[in-house]
Amino acid sequence: MELRKDYFLDRWVVIANGRQDRPKQIKKEKPSPGAVDFFAPGNEKLTPPEIGRIPQGKGWKMRWFPNKFPAAEPHGNWAVQTHNDFFTFADAYGYHEVIAETNDDRQLWDLPKEDHVTLLKLYRDRIQDIQKREHISYVSVFKNHGLEAGASLLHSHSQLVGVSLVPGLIHEKANHCENGCKYCRVLNIEKGSYRRCFENSTFVAFTPYASRFNKRGLHELSEEEFSELADILKKALGRLKTLNTPYNFYLQHAPPNRDFHFHIELTPRLIKWAGFEYSTGFYINPLSPEDAAKFYRGE
Repeated sequence: MELRKDYFLDRWVVIANGRQDRPKQIKKEKPSPGAVDFFAPGNEKLTPPEIGRIPQGKGWKMRWFPNKFPAAEPHGNWAVQTHNDFFTFADAYGYHEVIAETNDDRQLWDLPKEDHVTLLKLYRDRIQDIQKREHISYVSVFKNHGLEAGASLLHSHSQLVGVSLVPGLIHEKANHCENGCKYCRVLNIEKGSYRRCFENSTFVAFTPYASRFNKRGLHELSEEEFSELADILKKALGRLKTLNTPYNFYLQHAPPNRDFHFHIELTPRLIKWAGFEYSTGFYINPLSPEDAAKFYRGE
């Protein structure tokens, strides 16, 4: 596996041929007939050796393990090199893990708030564990739900990828906050706008979404703040459940020694990007953020 950088842009691609072999249970949003639940209790031998679990009775509530088809592995040359001025590369050094979020066929939006709290704390613990390992610069946490969002397996799960460099997008966000947190200013405007969805004493959700207080990551949240973040996330996913829509969400947090608001971006996948979007970086959105906020508010 290899990381390769665009000739000019701060944009990287992971070349991971082995991921072509991933099982694909979701085809045209319908499960394949007789599909095996690779992450179900009793099928633990179908995954790589377990890293850890949250016990429940004689079994488990959640468990996590290396991705069988990783986008990064902890071997090879992590150092970035450039040959012939334009060819910048490194081995895709890092760690790629899967978290099975439930021991049955429920999806994340079906789980009680308490399980959302448990999952968020697990994200925190895995980020902290992977982040302290040698040559790891950033840990990405994300979830794909549904075919259009890139999911290939039916069982509800999240993923973490610890990588050897900080993504350009994260650098860009951190650079905007060098002289004071612009997220604070945006948040103070958006929480009183028509794009506001809902809020509690710690977090506010709007289109788009951000946290209220200046937290650099999940490791700074208190017990009450984990509960309130879980409350916001569950409400937003509950609204998406009414549409049964594919979605992604991903955590955006400050890399080491940088400072910007931790936030979660939740992205419903109701439309497909096509030639215009890929060729220009502009995106056509047929639904205004104000109307999307009405949907989340239940209006």
